[in-house]
Amino acid sequence: MSDSPRVPGNPVDSLVQHATDNQVCRITLNRPEALNAITPDQRERIIALLTEASADPDIRAVVLTGTGRGFCAGADLRGGSTAGERVPGDVARTIRLGAQRLISAVLDCEKPVIAAVNGTAAGLGAHLAFACDLVLAAESAKFIEVFVRRGLVPDGGGAYLLPRLVGPQRAKELMFFGDALTAADAERLGLVNRVVPDAELDKTARDWAARLATGPTRALALTKQLVNASLDADRTTAFAAEAAAQEINMTTEDAREGVASFAERRSAEFRGR
Repeated sequence: MSDSPRVPGNPVDSLVQHATDNQVCRITLNRPEALNAITPDQRERIIALLTEASADPDIRAVVLTGTGRGFCAGADLRGGSTAGERVPGDVARTIRLGAQRLISAVLDCEKPVIAAVNGTAAGLGAHLAFACDLVLAAESAKFIEVFVRRGLVPDGGGAYLLPRLVGPQRAKELMFFGDALTAADAERLGLVNRVVPDAELDKTARDWAARLATGPTRALALTKQLVNASLDADRTTAFAAEAAAQEINMTTEDAREGVASFAERRSAEFRGR
């Protein structure tokens, strides 16, 4: 197991724990007393770690989780203030450079990202989970579109992600009422891939990540890109992107290994290249 380089004395290192083991990068939010609400420093650290994971050939999967009773309670608003004069554009700029960059970092990460939702995922925290490629949830986990409770419009890509996952009517129901959604109901709606007992969440996440880390990494990256882009593309564009991705992928070592293993009637051994 190896840790990424850290800046000595930087407190964010203890609030965003990270380690790489067997080519899986594990990112753990560690502010349990605040249900892992994200500060700006934490947000920037997560974005940096996801960017590093994309570029590091020794990382082939990512797991995002939290400590304590919360996965992530959203953005930490306690440091903000409504006092003073607000310059036009400040709010939009803050959202673009903050919450939207975080969600984009997950969506754009070139490695598969698993959310292991250990507890409450609210607001931006729920969207952080929904942006991941696969979502595992502990039985005790809850998902809350909390914005309406504060008189706010959903941010962090919520109005983009939710309709694509559950359809516009269900998305509006979740966002208009802000009711807590159990893990079982989230699975029923298609927001969660699998619900597991709390004690089995970590093991299941490790097992899934291990499988992904032994897969054809570049093919997975291209597949992720195709699926995400297809939601905004017409058929002609999607088919052209598919053909181009296949052309690119056939230049990789893993693709050649996959074809050779089929011809030789043996299991493929992918190296992520």
